[in-house]
Amino acid sequence: MSSKKKKTDAEAAQVQAAVEVSPDLDVEELEGVGKVTGAKLKEKGFYTVKDVAFASVKELAEIIGNEERALQIIEAARKMLGLHSFISALEVYERRKKIRRISTGVRSLDELLGGGIETRAVTEVVGEFGSGKTQLCHQLAVMVQLPEERGGLGAKAIYIDTENTFRPERIMQMARARGLDPDQALNNIFYARAYSSDHQMILVEHAKSIVKQHNVALIVVDSVIAHFRSEFPGRENLAERQQKLNKHVADLLRLADAYDVAVVITNQVMAQPDVFFGNPLRPAGGNILAHGATYRLWLRKSKENIRIAKIFDSPYHPEGEVSFRITEEGLID
Repeated sequence: MSSKKKKTDAEAAQVQAAVEVSPDLDVEELEGVGKVTGAKLKEKGFYTVKDVAFASVKELAEIIGNEERALQIIEAARKMLGLHSFISALEVYERRKKIRRISTGVRSLDELLGGGIETRAVTEVVGEFGSGKTQLCHQLAVMVQLPEERGGLGAKAIYIDTENTFRPERIMQMARARGLDPDQALNNIFYARAYSSDHQMILVEHAKSIVKQHNVALIVVDSVIAHFRSEFPGRENLAERQQKLNKHVADLLRLADAYDVAVVITNQVMAQPDVFFGNPLRPAGGNILAHGATYRLWLRKSKENIRIAKIFDSPYHPEGEVSFRITEEGLID
């Protein structure tokens, strides 16, 4: 065999190896997935090898109608991406150094969060009505568009609105204050109004294709709990609500991890009438949201336009709180 032929074969093998490990490889290229099965999977939001590798056997089995075959397809996807092997904690640390962060636009709040809102994580923002949750979400949708040297990621945002609180006029104000073209800032935000919990969950599934096709680095769900609370009232519906909410939060976390995006969800509070000392309010959603969110931030009102932000649950941040102001320009120190 000539050296030229050997070189050609080697190059072809390298190309083939690169294809085999590509997480964005079309799902139809997976072993055991043909055009018919591939079409079914894509219809439900599973477009790539990465999507399948992060899926559960149950949800894939519901699509293709066979649990054993679903397991085989998921195993093939995970093997292709090398997700079966253990790695050292040092390698985990090296990977975490590559995690990106979006500045909140408030220096003290960024310091509290260790640099800003992380990608590959779900950050929950809890607070009473008027505490600044939606204001923070609006600002993050603007900040993510800034270049990295100014605290952004030069990317776009997806905004799922469940309570009709999204205001494009506010985005324009914040964009102008940061030197962005207001119309372009609005054009870089993919907006959807969710009218029910089912619709909300479907929108998250559809978000996958938008993230894939566009440079999206932030997904906002404001608020994550509203429809679930109104559609499943009373203790008799609590188990069903929590089961459904659990899947929704798991989908968001999987989306964040698989596509390296930051997910920010807002949450309401509920009163505990039996609490006589301390704060009688607690986050809605119970243990499902408590365990599902990576980082939890509590906002509360202070005097006039001042708000207090406190981290009350995090894998590594110490508890702490800072203050910021809400102005016409947005959230500032």
